[in-house]
Amino acid sequence: MNTIFQKIIAREIPANIIYEDERVLAFLDNSPIRKGHTLIIPKHPYVDIFDIEPDTFAHIAKLAQKIAQTLKETVGARGVNLHMNNGSEAGQDVFHAHLHVIPRFERNEAFENPEHETYEEGEATHLAEMLYKNLNKA
Repeated sequence: MNTIFQKIIAREIPANIIYEDERVLAFLDNSPIRKGHTLIIPKHPYVDIFDIEPDTFAHIAKLAQKIAQTLKETVGARGVNLHMNNGSEAGQDVFHAHLHVIPRFERNEAFENPEHETYEEGEATHLAEMLYKNLNKA
Protein backbone atom coordinates (compact mmCIF):
# COMPACT_ATOMS: atom_id res chain seq x y z
CA MET A 1 0.00 0.00 0.00
CA ASN A 2 1.36 3.42 -0.93
CA THR A 3 -0.20 5.92 1.48
CA ILE A 4 0.25 9.66 1.80
CA PHE A 5 2.47 8.97 4.83
CA GLN A 6 4.78 6.73 2.82
CA LYS A 7 5.05 9.56 0.27
CA ILE A 8 5.97 11.97 3.10
CA ILE A 9 8.61 9.54 4.38
CA ALA A 10 10.02 9.24 0.84
CA ARG A 11 9.95 13.06 0.51
CA GLU A 12 7.68 12.77 -2.52
CA ILE A 13 5.35 15.32 -0.93
CA PRO A 14 6.34 18.08 1.50
CA ALA A 15 5.65 18.10 5.22
CA ASN A 16 6.61 20.33 8.14
CA ILE A 17 8.80 17.78 9.89
CA ILE A 18 9.61 18.39 13.54
CA TYR A 19 11.38 15.13 14.40
CA GLU A 20 12.95 12.18 12.61
CA ASP A 21 15.01 9.19 13.58
CA GLU A 22 15.59 5.75 12.06
CA ARG A 23 12.16 4.45 13.20
CA VAL A 24 9.71 7.36 13.16
CA LEU A 25 8.80 10.70 11.64
CA ALA A 26 6.79 13.50 13.30
CA PHE A 27 5.28 16.40 11.39
CA LEU A 28 2.56 19.03 11.65
CA ASP A 29 -0.91 17.96 10.52
CA ASN A 30 -1.99 19.87 7.39
CA SER A 31 -5.53 20.21 8.76
CA PRO A 32 -4.86 20.81 12.46
CA ILE A 33 -7.49 20.73 15.15
CA ARG A 34 -5.25 23.24 16.95
CA LYS A 35 -2.04 24.81 15.69
CA GLY A 36 0.83 22.54 16.63
CA HIS A 37 -1.26 19.38 16.02
CA THR A 38 1.41 16.78 15.26
CA LEU A 39 1.31 13.33 13.68
CA ILE A 40 3.82 10.66 14.66
CA ILE A 41 4.22 7.82 12.17
CA PRO A 42 6.46 4.78 12.04
CA LYS A 43 8.64 4.64 8.93
CA HIS A 44 7.68 1.01 8.43
CA PRO A 45 4.15 0.88 6.95
CA TYR A 46 2.34 -0.76 9.86
CA VAL A 47 -1.41 -0.48 9.29
CA ASP A 48 -2.63 0.15 12.85
CA ILE A 49 -2.17 -0.73 16.52
CA PHE A 50 -3.02 -4.36 15.77
CA ASP A 51 -0.15 -4.58 13.27
CA ILE A 52 2.60 -2.47 14.87
CA GLU A 53 5.47 -4.04 16.79
CA PRO A 54 5.25 -3.28 20.54
CA ASP A 55 8.76 -1.77 20.64
CA THR A 56 7.89 0.63 17.83
CA PHE A 57 4.64 1.60 19.52
CA ALA A 58 6.54 2.21 22.77
CA HIS A 59 9.01 4.39 20.86
CA ILE A 60 6.09 6.41 19.45
CA ALA A 61 4.61 6.79 22.96
CA LYS A 62 7.92 8.07 24.35
CA LEU A 63 8.18 10.57 21.51
CA ALA A 64 4.56 11.65 22.06
CA GLN A 65 5.43 12.52 25.66
CA LYS A 66 8.42 14.56 24.51
CA ILE A 67 6.35 16.34 21.83
CA ALA A 68 3.60 17.06 24.38
CA GLN A 69 6.13 18.75 26.66
CA THR A 70 7.56 20.68 23.71
CA LEU A 71 4.07 21.87 22.70
CA LYS A 72 3.51 23.03 26.27
CA GLU A 73 6.74 25.03 26.20
CA THR A 74 6.59 26.28 22.60
CA VAL A 75 2.93 27.12 21.95
CA GLY A 76 1.65 27.39 25.52
CA ALA A 77 -0.56 24.29 25.42
CA ARG A 78 -2.18 23.67 28.79
CA GLY A 79 -2.92 20.06 27.90
CA VAL A 80 -2.80 17.60 25.01
CA ASN A 81 -4.93 14.88 23.50
CA LEU A 82 -3.29 11.73 22.19
CA HIS A 83 -5.52 10.15 19.59
CA MET A 84 -5.19 7.11 17.34
CA ASN A 85 -7.88 5.65 15.08
CA ASN A 86 -7.43 1.92 14.46
CA GLY A 87 -9.54 0.39 11.70
CA SER A 88 -12.15 1.94 9.45
CA GLU A 89 -14.82 1.31 12.10
CA ALA A 90 -12.85 3.60 14.42
CA GLY A 91 -12.57 6.33 11.79
CA GLN A 92 -9.14 5.47 10.40
CA ASP A 93 -8.78 7.04 6.93
CA VAL A 94 -5.06 6.57 6.27
CA PHE A 95 -4.08 2.95 6.73
CA HIS A 96 -0.61 3.64 8.03
CA ALA A 97 -0.41 3.71 11.84
CA HIS A 98 -0.24 7.24 13.23
CA LEU A 99 -0.68 8.96 16.57
CA HIS A 100 -2.08 12.49 16.85
CA VAL A 101 -0.64 14.82 19.51
CA ILE A 102 -3.11 17.70 19.75
CA PRO A 103 -2.36 20.75 21.91
CA ARG A 104 -5.23 22.07 24.03
CA PHE A 105 -5.68 25.53 25.46
CA GLU A 106 -9.21 25.60 26.91
CA ARG A 107 -11.20 22.99 28.82
CA ASN A 108 -14.28 23.55 26.68
CA GLU A 109 -12.66 22.88 23.31
CA ALA A 110 -14.85 20.30 21.57
CA PHE A 111 -13.14 17.01 20.73
CA GLU A 112 -15.92 15.48 18.65
CA ASN A 113 -16.32 17.17 15.26
CA PRO A 114 -13.93 20.01 16.03
CA GLU A 115 -13.50 22.92 13.70
CA HIS A 116 -10.09 22.64 12.17
CA GLU A 117 -7.76 25.61 12.09
CA THR A 118 -5.69 26.79 9.16
CA TYR A 119 -2.18 28.17 9.03
CA GLU A 120 -1.39 31.52 7.44
CA GLU A 121 1.22 31.50 4.66
CA GLY A 122 4.56 30.40 6.16
CA GLU A 123 3.12 29.98 9.67
CA ALA A 124 3.32 26.17 9.71
CA THR A 125 6.90 26.26 8.46
CA HIS A 126 7.89 28.75 11.16
CA LEU A 127 6.14 26.74 13.89
CA ALA A 128 7.72 23.49 12.65
CA GLU A 129 11.15 25.13 12.80
CA MET A 130 10.54 26.30 16.39
CA LEU A 131 9.23 22.87 17.45
CA TYR A 132 12.11 21.11 15.70
CA LYS A 133 14.64 23.32 17.45
CA ASN A 134 13.01 22.87 20.87
CA LEU A 135 12.48 19.13 20.41
CA ASN A 136 16.02 18.45 19.29
CA LYS A 137 17.88 20.42 21.97
CA ALA A 138 21.03 18.78 23.18
